[in-house]
Amino acid sequence: MRVISLVPSLTETLVECGLEVVGRTRFCIHPEEVVRDIPVVGGTKGVNWDSCRQLKPDLVVMDREENTLQMAESCPFPWHATHITSVGAVGDDLQALAGKLQSHKLEKLSADWQSLAGMPNLDFTGWDNLPGLMHSMGSIQDIARVNYMIWQDPWMTISRSTFIGSVLIKTGLGHFLPDYSKPYPALTDSRLPEADTFYLFSSEPFPFARHIEGLEGKGFNGALVDGEFFSWFGIRSYRMLRDYMEKYR
Repeated sequence: MRVISLVPSLTETLVECGLEVVGRTRFCIHPEEVVRDIPVVGGTKGVNWDSCRQLKPDLVVMDREENTLQMAESCPFPWHATHITSVGAVGDDLQALAGKLQSHKLEKLSADWQSLAGMPNLDFTGWDNLPGLMHSMGSIQDIARVNYMIWQDPWMTISRSTFIGSVLIKTGLGHFLPDYSKPYPALTDSRLPEADTFYLFSSEPFPFARHIEGLEGKGFNGALVDGEFFSWFGIRSYRMLRDYMEKYR
């Protein structure tokens, strides 16, 4: 089947599973040696359907959080949308997608995710062993909570009810996560940084790696972490999470 993928983590996953991906978004960057030859048809929030027609897809793959409702409603081709909100949900969603694509390799990855989800959550192993740690900043004293930051202007974090939140829980940080009512709440700028909070600044979607000096200058205690570890819910985060849990369990 000829597939257009509008979900970066699933683009990599489909390629790794041997499927014929004929179109992608500009954010689909893995695996680099393959995707550079796949035509770009738009981004995660907008797509050029005329460009897609030339690629003659059998299926367009989307995700309810990555893409917009308008994209699904305007899609002139058969489409399938995942809705992955937790580590425990990945297996079922990939199984459904595998059925659409008749992919045994994708079915195998689905089973692997289900096995990983069934493993006990890790105990907290210490701030020096943070998953996906890229750079530390500030000090660690009397930490009451962890906020995983995904955006600035406005400051935005995640709740326990998101896929990222479930990865944090799985890796032993659940005790520190606030129980926000919204999946992606905005935080009040005037209150940041809070002295008893450890901030995990994700390398994506906001490019916090470019702003480390500014964050340190504002007095944030925290770390820059690899956003792909926490949010690429296909084969990439499976491998990263599996290796981390095998190391510390």
